[in-house]
Amino acid sequence: THWTDMLAAVLLGLALQRPAPLIRARAGRASVSALASDVTRLRGGAGDRTFTASQAHGGEKIDPASTAVVFIEYQNEFATEGGKLHGAVKDVMESTGMLDKSVEVAEAARKAGAKVLHAPITFAADMSDNPNRGLGILAGVNDDKLFVQGTWNAEICESMKPKAEDLVVEGKKGLDAFPGTNLEELLVRHGIKTVVLAGFLTNCCVESTMRTAYEKGFNVVTLTDCTAATSAAAQTASTGGTYGMFSRPLTKEQFLAELRG
Repeated sequence: THWTDMLAAVLLGLALQRPAPLIRARAGRASVSALASDVTRLRGGAGDRTFTASQAHGGEKIDPASTAVVFIEYQNEFATEGGKLHGAVKDVMESTGMLDKSVEVAEAARKAGAKVLHAPITFAADMSDNPNRGLGILAGVNDDKLFVQGTWNAEICESMKPKAEDLVVEGKKGLDAFPGTNLEELLVRHGIKTVVLAGFLTNCCVESTMRTAYEKGFNVVTLTDCTAATSAAAQTASTGGTYGMFSRPLTKEQFLAELRG
């Protein structure tokens, strides 16, 4: 069966469009069925989805008991004067009033019985835990030493400090709030079906998280005036474009009206 396993490894490698050696290491000590299991895992099988196709919750009515509002990166680095990135988002923050509106949403969500989650991002001082520090926006994080753990810059801003009943997502190092964190665990543990997103940046971390939540089968809502990007054009491109492809975009007032029934 050694040659059978070797052949299966090569064929499966081709099917994955990956080099055969990636899987060949299993040949001679694993069955074809085990190799097939590897294919499912490497491709990202059903296990990557929180809900199956028949269980997905997209488009459902908002029920506070199964709703979580996830506030992404309301940290001094972005939200407060003196933060290294505040100047880049200040104009959009002021144009939408997103910080005051976010405070209002958080308070209303708690009162209605919905869960409030905070998803900060932090890095070691030497950026050794930055998952892609040589490319794109994470290269900028690396070069400018942003969101360094234990500093004022990385702290959640004063007006959005978590309350005792809130939940804090741990382990966020990249743009999407799901990979490497306990976000999905928290959502599942608390029976969440609707994920409501707000925060920074509109077209980066909020959008990345929105797309994954959508793929996982959650009912996804984005709060268009509780987000901020680095320009009005970037803000509009997301809130008036891509958000509608992967979520139901609502204003703060529209969301609160539905939350309160």
